[in-house]
Amino acid sequence: MSVSAVAADSSVCAPLAVLGRDVTVPLVTGGEVTYAALDYAASAPALQRVWDDVAAYAPYYGSVHRGAGYLSQLSTDLFENSRTAVAEFLDCREDDQVVFTRSTTDSLNLLAAALPAGCEVFVFETEHHASLLPWRDARVTYLDAPRTPEEAVQTLERALADREPHGPALVCVTGASNVTGELWPVRELAAAAHAHGARIVLDAAQLAPHHPVSVRELDVDWVAFSGHKLYAPFGSGVLAGRSDWLRAAEPYLAGGGASRKVARRPKEAGGGVDVEWHDTAARHEAGSPNVIGVYSIASACKALTEAGFDELVARERYLIRKVREGLAEVPAVRVLSLFGDDAPRVGVISFVVDGWNSSHFAAALSAEYGIGVRDGLFCAHPLLRTLLGAEAEEPGECGAPEAAPGEKSLNAIRVSFGAGTPDEHVERFVRAVKELVADGARWNYRTEDGRCVPDTGAAA
Repeated sequence: MSVSAVAADSSVCAPLAVLGRDVTVPLVTGGEVTYAALDYAASAPALQRVWDDVAAYAPYYGSVHRGAGYLSQLSTDLFENSRTAVAEFLDCREDDQVVFTRSTTDSLNLLAAALPAGCEVFVFETEHHASLLPWRDARVTYLDAPRTPEEAVQTLERALADREPHGPALVCVTGASNVTGELWPVRELAAAAHAHGARIVLDAAQLAPHHPVSVRELDVDWVAFSGHKLYAPFGSGVLAGRSDWLRAAEPYLAGGGASRKVARRPKEAGGGVDVEWHDTAARHEAGSPNVIGVYSIASACKALTEAGFDELVARERYLIRKVREGLAEVPAVRVLSLFGDDAPRVGVISFVVDGWNSSHFAAALSAEYGIGVRDGLFCAHPLLRTLLGAEAEEPGECGAPEAAPGEKSLNAIRVSFGAGTPDEHVERFVRAVKELVADGARWNYRTEDGRCVPDTGAAA
């Protein structure tokens, strides 16, 4: 379906209302413009529906699981009902647990702490650092970046076939790349893992905001995601899935809420305390929980479900095509990809521009056009090095590198969008890319504290 055909199709929904959609920002060239938030892959703006739900609850704020008062009881019901809402959103199995965490990173570190003794972990080098780095106490096999979905499955099957039999094993894989936006063959990878006696955890941080995620259909053992990418405020996340490893593990945090019973030992036995831990999700949720964050995730799950993922996906495909076709008209732009142009993807696109330092380009988009994108290595350093053909020792970091405007650097530009993105934002972005490549920046820039910033009063 062409862009014009999709645009004329009444079945493609309007963007969802998000916070900040009317915020204006100053331009170095003068005047102001409505801010185009095109950094959804880092943090999506909160849905207005989520914010309204949280505001309606705020006067009834109370302690959870710890109070007999009306507000505490109401907050406890809201907290546990949110757990049910997330389980329904993920289509969890009946005996799965939903554990609330701080983020995807926190969720995967929790699972890493719950691995059985001797567990071997298999992870592709293409993962975000949140799923690449937590497995410090396990034996880890890092897999090379595949160039097709079929190669990904074959690579995993070969690695699993070579492992020691009978021991526990875990595969960690992303659902959608935070660099290329490409969808991974999760169901096929799960089948390969299970065929070789391994389990699999899905990093759905970039997948869940864009596509429905069914634990049952994908047949994954766990799924992790963050609220701040799912149109909810910062500070909340989810780990959902099988309960046996979580029940057998020591609590992720020791403290109130995780413990069912604590008793002092007799002095003649050396004193100290004996602890009986919960075997529910509370086992790994010690301390006062982030009730607002948990409720906001549940609200976002309901809002996306009610909006209809089919419509949201159709509109996002239209925006993806609009951006990719626009970038394809600029010979100096190279879009980064593992699986090729025809691979299904979400609204995450990374690219480099010949003759431009990516930090300089991103700074010009912001200062001269009011467009917010991301530049750097996107906390996926091995993947970016592979895509950019860089050597391991070549300097580069997650964020803007120490390179002046015009200097070559190891980084890229990422534009990302989603359910709240208006057409005008991506149209302005494509137009800005074409103008910057054709005419250059209209302002002078300098490096300050590792970031490229506009010089005060220094027009080009």
